[in-house]
Amino acid sequence: MPAIECRQFLTSKANREKVEYYMAKDLPLNSLGFAKPVSETRVVVAMSGGVDSSVVAALLYEQGYDVIGVTLQLYDHGAALAKKGACCAGIDIYDARKVADQMDFPHYVLDYENVFKEAVIDEFAQSYIAGATPVPCIRCNERVKFKDLLQTARDLDADCMATGHYIQRKIGPNGAELHCAADADKDQSYFLFSTTPAQLDFLRFPLGHLASKEATRRLAEKYSLSVADKPDSQDICFIPNGDYASVIEKLHPEAAAGGEIIHVDGRVLGRHEGVIRYTVGQRRGLGIGGLHEPIYVISLDVESKRVIVGPKELLKTRLVPVSEINWLGSSALSAGQELQISVKVRSTRPSREAILRPLSDTECVIELLNPEEGVAPGQACVFYETGGTRILGGGWITKRA
Repeated sequence: MPAIECRQFLTSKANREKVEYYMAKDLPLNSLGFAKPVSETRVVVAMSGGVDSSVVAALLYEQGYDVIGVTLQLYDHGAALAKKGACCAGIDIYDARKVADQMDFPHYVLDYENVFKEAVIDEFAQSYIAGATPVPCIRCNERVKFKDLLQTARDLDADCMATGHYIQRKIGPNGAELHCAADADKDQSYFLFSTTPAQLDFLRFPLGHLASKEATRRLAEKYSLSVADKPDSQDICFIPNGDYASVIEKLHPEAAAGGEIIHVDGRVLGRHEGVIRYTVGQRRGLGIGGLHEPIYVISLDVESKRVIVGPKELLKTRLVPVSEINWLGSSALSAGQELQISVKVRSTRPSREAILRPLSDTECVIELLNPEEGVAPGQACVFYETGGTRILGGGWITKRA
């Protein structure tokens, strides 16, 4: 079994030669899954400056691994210094470096401001302008952290890259699998569904098995880390106070053009100051009053600059078209299949039983056994094993059926 498992971790000819050498000596697998001494296992830790990734770095360093910390600078450094509570801001870079200095392992800061703007911020703004409700944290993991940063780890001749995400990586019959975190309240599987099998081979998530965030903070206290009591970031990192509209208006002033708020029955109920200020399912802050029933945003007509509102029952949908599927199941998707799975259509919603009907290996229709409210284009639909913890992949909701 060690031979089979070790081959799942191989990423280069050099690594194969190393593993074969140590396997010949009949060494057991270390905690990261390599048949070699921990002191000769190099791991790059993606350090955001928060308590989670700091604990990962400290934990692995204490265990004797060859740890290198890497932090991405995603903003103008001067502006970032004044921004608190967001991943990869100036104060977070300082905190990450402080942990590395305390534990005495190398730490590097990489300037990814332009990459982040092109790969994440610009698409977020364009999607929002088009009436979608995007999830930039997923794109950041997909296009920056698990692509460019992971390649940097390979360039540093690392055996793997570790992060502070709350998710579990387990070895199944066909290789590495992605599973929900032990702590359901901290589980980040919704934001990591687009992790590819090749990336999963190289990644490690040392915190996924912990029972609670309190356990992580206790480890931070054990290592006397300065970030032990640091609050978790809450907002999307480049959007202060959750004010999406102001950020998008700054990038695209024309997107704030006003228009009408229309009831589904055709009545004009008022005017708005930009479709970008509304999302499907929204109830509060609509700017209309005098109605005798609760009103919700049902859809956004971007071309005519109209916000369509109506009663809550119109938000319910059973069929969810999904594209750009990243499939992590054991067998390939093919048209004509029907798979019983569970899905999440928003990060804050519980999983729901559903049927997955593939149209191709990258597109499908999800049939929810019980209709869901507020299914919005631009959100992710994440697939889970029914009755289990395994993440089977997911994709992007393209439109409401």
